[in-house]
Amino acid sequence: MRTIVGTLSRVALLLATVLATAMFLATPAKLLAAGGFRTPNFVVSAPTPQLCQEIGAAAEQYRKDLAIEWLGHELPNWRQPCPINAQVAQHLGAGGATSFVFDRGEVFGWEMNIQGSRERVLDSVLPHEITHTVFASHFRRPVPRWADEGACTTVEHTSEVSKQERLLIQFLKSQKGIAFSHMFAMKEYPRDVLPLYSQGHSLTQYLLERRGKKAFLAFLEDGMQDENWPRAVQAHYGQQSLLALQNDWLGWVKQGRPRLPLDADIATVAAAPARPASGGVQLASATSVYAARKSEPSPQASVYDASRETGSVWR
Repeated sequence: MRTIVGTLSRVALLLATVLATAMFLATPAKLLAAGGFRTPNFVVSAPTPQLCQEIGAAAEQYRKDLAIEWLGHELPNWRQPCPINAQVAQHLGAGGATSFVFDRGEVFGWEMNIQGSRERVLDSVLPHEITHTVFASHFRRPVPRWADEGACTTVEHTSEVSKQERLLIQFLKSQKGIAFSHMFAMKEYPRDVLPLYSQGHSLTQYLLERRGKKAFLAFLEDGMQDENWPRAVQAHYGQQSLLALQNDWLGWVKQGRPRLPLDADIATVAAAPARPASGGVQLASATSVYAARKSEPSPQASVYDASRETGSVWR
């Protein structure tokens, strides 16, 4: 999860700059004094010196590798390091939060809090949170919640991704999905964030299957210009509407999320017949990200069993 602060007023910007400068000068120094580990872009606090070094080295490697994977190039070093506060214990559920500030084309004020077992911190939580920083550094403005969390979930360990896939089926079969017309307009996290995570990840994976990472970033960049997502969806994926995209995605989910050949070009995509409209979806009730990641969801019925149901997105 990531937390952002949008464009600031002049007075607020001055105050934020003073506070951010004080934080950057004080926080890394405090972490180092407490036995933290410093890398070019991070200062890590963790239960042991060995964990500090492991997390710091992994953070730098993920920052490099994920930037190349998504953007095609490394990121320059940040002016000030990002503090990472890590709580690592076998009983802790995997979760994290990264905060930063956007203002006038700049992004600063990084701070990351992560928790979980050593394995999940290193192979899921850390790459997830680092991907937030890669996207923030690239776009330098808020990214739609579904796309930001969706992309960040794609880099997690397969065990965590599988949880999201199983939860998605549960949400869709219980009418807790999110209509695309609503999901694309979201600027804040909903009360129940879990359907957004699961559905955002699934849609992101579907779009990546369709046209890859470069096209996905171009789609987001274009859509954020005017927030006319139906136009952007048609321009980049050939769908006539958000509902058409929703129905095609649902069809892909029903089929078991098969691997897809990359679309040859937009003209080919636009010529494909649209799927018939299906039922609407609803928002879920409130829960927390951390609590949801502490337990394995019970196995759900196969999507192929959904034909027995009526009045749902599966009909």
